[in-house]
Amino acid sequence: MTSTAVLEVSGVHWASSKSVAESVLGRRPGVLAVDANPVAQTATVTFDPDLTDVTQLRDWIIECGYHCSGQSVPGHICDPLASPGDHAGHAGHAAHTDHEHAPTMSPHEAMGHGGHEGMSMADMVRDMRNRFLVALVLSVPILLWSPIGRDVFGFEAPAPFGLRDDVFSLILSVPVVFYSAWIFFDGAWRALRARTLDMMVLVAVAIGAGWLYSLGVTLTGGGEVFYEAATVLAAFVLLGHWFEMRARGGANDAIRTLLDLAPPRATVIRDGQAVDVPTAEVRAGDLLLVRPGAKIATDGTVEEGESEVDESMVTGESLPVHKAPGDAVIGATVNADGTLRVRATKVGADTALAQIVSLVQQAQNSKAPGQRLADRAAFWLVLVALVGGAATFLVWWASGAEVTTALLFAITVVVITCPDALGLATPTAIMVGSGLGAKRGILFKNATAIETSARIDTVVMDKTGTLTKGEPEVTDVVLGDVPGDIDRTRLLALAGAVERESEHPLARAVVRHADRASVPQLRATGFRNITGIGAVAEVDGHRVAVGNRRLLESEGIDAGDLGPRRDEIAAGGRTAIFVAVDGQAVGVIGIADAVRETSAAAVAALHEAGVHVVMLTGDNRATADRIAAELGIDTVIAEVLPEDKADQITRLQAEGRVVAMVGDGVNDSPSLVQADVGIAVGAGTDVAIEAADVVLMRSDPLDVPVALVIGRGTLHKMRQNLGWAVGYNAIALPIAAGVFVPAFGLMLRPEIAALSMSGSSFLVAVNALLLRRLRLPAPAVGGEPSRVSVGAGATTGPTR
Repeated sequence: MTSTAVLEVSGVHWASSKSVAESVLGRRPGVLAVDANPVAQTATVTFDPDLTDVTQLRDWIIECGYHCSGQSVPGHICDPLASPGDHAGHAGHAAHTDHEHAPTMSPHEAMGHGGHEGMSMADMVRDMRNRFLVALVLSVPILLWSPIGRDVFGFEAPAPFGLRDDVFSLILSVPVVFYSAWIFFDGAWRALRARTLDMMVLVAVAIGAGWLYSLGVTLTGGGEVFYEAATVLAAFVLLGHWFEMRARGGANDAIRTLLDLAPPRATVIRDGQAVDVPTAEVRAGDLLLVRPGAKIATDGTVEEGESEVDESMVTGESLPVHKAPGDAVIGATVNADGTLRVRATKVGADTALAQIVSLVQQAQNSKAPGQRLADRAAFWLVLVALVGGAATFLVWWASGAEVTTALLFAITVVVITCPDALGLATPTAIMVGSGLGAKRGILFKNATAIETSARIDTVVMDKTGTLTKGEPEVTDVVLGDVPGDIDRTRLLALAGAVERESEHPLARAVVRHADRASVPQLRATGFRNITGIGAVAEVDGHRVAVGNRRLLESEGIDAGDLGPRRDEIAAGGRTAIFVAVDGQAVGVIGIADAVRETSAAAVAALHEAGVHVVMLTGDNRATADRIAAELGIDTVIAEVLPEDKADQITRLQAEGRVVAMVGDGVNDSPSLVQADVGIAVGAGTDVAIEAADVVLMRSDPLDVPVALVIGRGTLHKMRQNLGWAVGYNAIALPIAAGVFVPAFGLMLRPEIAALSMSGSSFLVAVNALLLRRLRLPAPAVGGEPSRVSVGAGATTGPTR
């Protein structure tokens, strides 16, 4: 058995520094996998609960030199005593927390950056800005009283207080090195202690080598020094990463938005009195008073009252949902008009909002295959930079160059090869992509799901509950050639009166249709249900029979010209029932599983994206073909047993297709697992949702093409960023090493290399944020079903 927890890891300044936490934790007993995210300042840790726990994991993160208050989940984040619960063993769910020890805090503190010791991303940005400003202010006079200031800018003033230029520069450089640049030396020590290499090592070596060499020259009588190179280098690196951290801080907007949904306080009824308490103090079993316009604090069940509840902020569903006693409600949703009394059933990390946040966090922290390769490449790139810097120094020195010139080239090589852009290339894109999905109610469980969804060329969709609503609906009302006053309205009124007395699903479909048509509500008496064939009753002085052909036969009624019409309806995969009045068949009503309003638009959007659409169903061929024709589906695989659905996915994959399976039921689970990407609709079973890689909270098929568009957009940004990061290093490294100096005189100084390197990281972060401008298919607008929706039940005749 394994458990998964998302832990706070704040203080990760550079993208490449996440390897410190991953390296240290990965070697600890019981830890199976670690994915750290420098953008979110969190890490997803999979571990064996028999060998370790969250408290130990927290302590190990602190040993790395980072701040950790505990798990990162809404309401109960920063809880060092938290322990995994019922969802252990499945990485798609958050580990639960110990609610008795959970501290009270605001949603923003609950992001994992709160606490007295930790620094939020905003704190880190301000700290980076302050360090940069100190380095900038002191670098200007150092630069002016350097050989560059004298020779290039023509600055002639003597150093103050009669000091030598190099001594004056040394004094000014001390705050830069020991305050502004100290985070580099501290980070380098952490990395080396963790037996890994990251950007901090490179910057520390570059600044440290230049400053220590200059210090030695100054203390031994003076000469050419590099104080200006070391301090301006520090200033430019800090400037670039100040901007870059501001940019990547925006990538976490989705989590912040979700956390802001949670109400900070709740009204609990205790001893008959309404008491206002912090939401974190609400316990399962508490009775909540939810007034009109208030947010529902936790998941629960309505015990008293009726109201419309806006669930759009959690599920993405655009229309308010009516709630009455016995109905489940979701925490953080808004009660529109009536007053509700709600019994809390899930609190803290168990709530739907907490589970959604945890899924999004784990997706953001997980690594796509391309990122794992980039992480390995980043480690070796640091090693190449260090070896390359040393080799550059030796080559230039051996070729007769001055020590200062050789050292200048070496420092430039070390600086420009920093792999921070490589480390940011995919995490920032994954953050933004998963956040885009979360805002539309599309939850990607991991980065691999996002990357794979971009390559999908075939979408297989289950019929019942996915393309259709899974409930019967009237599709046809056919009048027979009969004399008298029976028209469509009268027919529905008579049939509706009989069916109102029945609990059969087909009967309820007729009643719903009659109510929507606003026909008069008549009263039935003497109702008699005849199992398997229909029902009869007295309505408005007439004997009315509603049922299948066998009911007419038992009543001795001839179907007449309605027989062929009934056969046409049944041949189309719909259920047909007769309506007879006073011994004469007067009409046929066609009933079918209602197609979702957005199914046709979803199929059209998939076709526009170049995706082949397959419908997979256990229903009969006539039913499947009719729906496929209505929706424009390319291929129909019908009459498939539940246990054979996964085999059909395998067959499509054997043809070279990259397959996504969309389903909602228990019998879809094997095929969801078999598919390259399994997509579960949110109204489906827990089993289907656990088996899937992507969850559609709104149960809207139109979200399937949206998920693929997000996947394609995210992968495109990942490739752009990786291409830029690799290409930048391939071009910059030989220039920095001075390869082109003999032929073209093309030379980079360390300061320019630092600006180039930092600018590269900034561009990668900004490019990922541009993913927010991705054009997505418009969300569905809720409303009444179309007047005639065609679908199908499971058989060609009713079973009552």
